[in-house]
Amino acid sequence: MSKKILVILAGCGAKDGSEIHESVLALLAIDKAGATYQCAAPNIKQAHVLNFIDNSEINQERNVLIESARISRGKILDLANVSMKDYDALVIPGGFGAAKNLCTFAFDGIEAKVNGEVSRIIEEAYNSKKPIAAICIAPAIIALSLAKINPNITLTLGTEDSANQNLTDIGVKSKSCLTTSFVADEANKIISTPAYMHSNSRISELEQGISEAIQHLITMCHQTVAA
Repeated sequence: MSKKILVILAGCGAKDGSEIHESVLALLAIDKAGATYQCAAPNIKQAHVLNFIDNSEINQERNVLIESARISRGKILDLANVSMKDYDALVIPGGFGAAKNLCTFAFDGIEAKVNGEVSRIIEEAYNSKKPIAAICIAPAIIALSLAKINPNITLTLGTEDSANQNLTDIGVKSKSCLTTSFVADEANKIISTPAYMHSNSRISELEQGISEAIQHLITMCHQTVAA
């Protein structure tokens, strides 16, 4: 039976929402792996709106759910109405907006808070032993949500020691990883891949890392059923 994957989005655009390349590559990888996906996002105000050319803030208000619908072609659910009991795995793409709208990591660092609906879904997936894949900055959201539950979780934010130190400071384990690869915490069924944590990465390198991470996620889904 085809596996159904929940994908949490944070808006639309790398600097104030979900990173579009990472999101689309994740959706493509899910489809190519023979699974299906459902996008969801919290129905909340976006932290702010940026001009991507000069990084200046635009005096606008946008909604995370409505903006995320741009990526999902309108097929999206309010995260408040979603339960992991209806899905086999969870995927969270990155983008700086994920650290602004799904949590406050971009503003508060290791003292950040995670949106209540986001943390609920992450905990539901973890507690039901359903695999989780986190892309780019999204592993920080996983760490913030689960560190107090299990400090032995292993994640990556790429190859930079300073970035991975954030994970350690939050209270989990970290591991260096290239864009073209991923880190699999087999015991906890959590996968992470750096993607644009390495900002000069080529999109083909992202595709390799994200595709392999998603393929491993699907494999974990089948292992969960077998267990």
